[in-house]
Amino acid sequence: MLTYKVFVKTGSQLFAGTINSIYLTLVGTKRRSDRTLLDDTTTKRLREEFFQENYFDITVNDDLGDILEVKLEMERYLCEGQWYCSCIKVETPFGKCFEFPNYHWIEDQKEVILRTGNAVLPQDEIDIYKDHRCAELESRQEMFSWKEWHPGFPLIIDGTFKELPQDAQFETDKKLGFKINVFKAIGNRNLSHLLNVFQSWKDLEDFENIYLLFRRTSRDNVMNNWKTDKMFGYQFLNGCNPVMIKKCEKIPGNFPVTQEMVKGFLERDLTLEDELKAGNIYIADYEILKDVPANDTDPKTPQYLAAPICLLYKNIYNRIVPIAIQLSQTPGEETPIFLPSDDQYDWMLAKMWVKSSDLIVHQIVTHFLRTHLIVEVFAIAMFRKLPSVHPVYKLLIPHVHYTIAINTLAREELVCAGGIFDEAFSIDVTGIKKVIQKAMKRLTYKSLWFPDEIKARGMDGQKDLPYYYRDDGLMVWKAVNGFVSDVVKIYYKTDKNVKEDVEIQAFVEDVSHNGFKNCDDHDFPKSLESREELIQYLTVIIFTASAQHAAVNFGQFHWYAWIPNSPSTMRRPPPSKKGHVDMKYIMDSLPDRHRSCLILGTAWVLTQFEKNELFLGMYPDNHFTEMPAEMALKTFRNNLAEVTQIIRNRNDELKLPYVYLSPDRIPNSVAI
Repeated sequence: MLTYKVFVKTGSQLFAGTINSIYLTLVGTKRRSDRTLLDDTTTKRLREEFFQENYFDITVNDDLGDILEVKLEMERYLCEGQWYCSCIKVETPFGKCFEFPNYHWIEDQKEVILRTGNAVLPQDEIDIYKDHRCAELESRQEMFSWKEWHPGFPLIIDGTFKELPQDAQFETDKKLGFKINVFKAIGNRNLSHLLNVFQSWKDLEDFENIYLLFRRTSRDNVMNNWKTDKMFGYQFLNGCNPVMIKKCEKIPGNFPVTQEMVKGFLERDLTLEDELKAGNIYIADYEILKDVPANDTDPKTPQYLAAPICLLYKNIYNRIVPIAIQLSQTPGEETPIFLPSDDQYDWMLAKMWVKSSDLIVHQIVTHFLRTHLIVEVFAIAMFRKLPSVHPVYKLLIPHVHYTIAINTLAREELVCAGGIFDEAFSIDVTGIKKVIQKAMKRLTYKSLWFPDEIKARGMDGQKDLPYYYRDDGLMVWKAVNGFVSDVVKIYYKTDKNVKEDVEIQAFVEDVSHNGFKNCDDHDFPKSLESREELIQYLTVIIFTASAQHAAVNFGQFHWYAWIPNSPSTMRRPPPSKKGHVDMKYIMDSLPDRHRSCLILGTAWVLTQFEKNELFLGMYPDNHFTEMPAEMALKTFRNNLAEVTQIIRNRNDELKLPYVYLSPDRIPNSVAI
């Protein structure tokens, strides 16, 4: 008689255990064990001792050989149930140990076959598992199917939030954490009594009163300094939307700024033309909002939208400051160019209009489209085309965790008729559709390559600018790229291995042909020809899902909680003449109490980390079990730790630290 020790690990999630009956069969190279029921004692441990490794013995008459797979079956005891099996380890009587990672929910009445943790390319698969591999993908493709949400949008998953496959769902603790944060924001923060009050605020001190309902942060200097040109300009570099600023080589024809207008703000005794040639002039153009209708869902409160252009100047202190603002794409007598020398209220309101437009473009394009929706495309294609044994599946799965769920929830509760945009923003669902359709026509694969995107805006050579988004992002990109390169080269020895991998080619083709089919003439690859192309492709996915999302999401409360700094809507039209604006006009323009409270509470909820947040490089689910992959992960973590320390040392010297791209604050995935 021979005894095999089987170690079973249940996940740490709420309700990960089960009261159902669990049957297990070991399949070896020589023979298989009998179908064995985990005894009552073991079942109790699975039910009560989450995330602990428990073992039981399986006794057989003959040697099973090397263990190839573990077959699990769960039979209903009283009611439908699920069990989150993290992994199973098997120790043979001969001293060998085999590990079978799962990290999935197992449903009753279903048979699950676990393979050893070694990643296998399809061309290297042994015959007995080829059918199993195909069956897994066929099953997934039924659960993860494509759907067009709106014409011109990236495709999404077909299904409501409640209908999502279990592997895409929020787990119970995630659902509870999200609801608790909403309760804290609206209930405990004493905002609920204001939500039905639509009056304008009396003065700026009223905004301070609701802002201080929330805990003070280092970003109180936004509240204290938001009126200054220096703070206004700084946000183009390191605020919520640090991707709009670009070097200006020629003043646009529809923005007739002259030397005479701005000469008093140029500090180097150079002409405007010379400053352009010297690389000291920058521009932020919100042309994408041109002809987009404003929110008209509230007939009692007209709301307005603008498409401004803002000219920026790098002064002698290497700070970015505004020197000219036009609130329309069409110049003319009723579209004045506002200047720092204008009346203080004219200039203040012009900057508010720019920041309001910036917030809209940030939320819809920079944040929602270019992180959330893009990553969902990659996530759906991954589930459809890559089996769990594929090394790229193992690499990507931590970086798409919860993305499909959070996007589906957003579509049903936020970006929908009657959602937060309809209630609190100057743009409603109709306008959102138009902006995303425009943005999709301009979306390119190369624009997702962080170093290339920085270069395309002419921001790569400006090393004297305090552009921490760029500096930190390049370090994180390099670390991610290095990790991906190490992993890819473990499993793909040559470029030929990439070309012959039918599953990775199907994954890439699914993204291009289906996910982004509405993106006109896009350059997303339809196939990959080399290891370097695969490395670049996977780096884009992981960086976008982790670092890029962190950079444009977790600063929302810091920058948007002080409502006058970035108004979500404007209730008076842009001024068509100078000298007619006073503080009352500004207060009547800013969001009312109801809308301000909604924005404040929403921004707070969307910038909270989970209680057990998994940051970049933290992979408690050991999908990779081979030593080379584990060493690659160790190197990755060391590199991330070095980047974190560099950022921490720099931030110690700054009055306003930039933390959004510090690896210890970058969640693995788009999950909020």
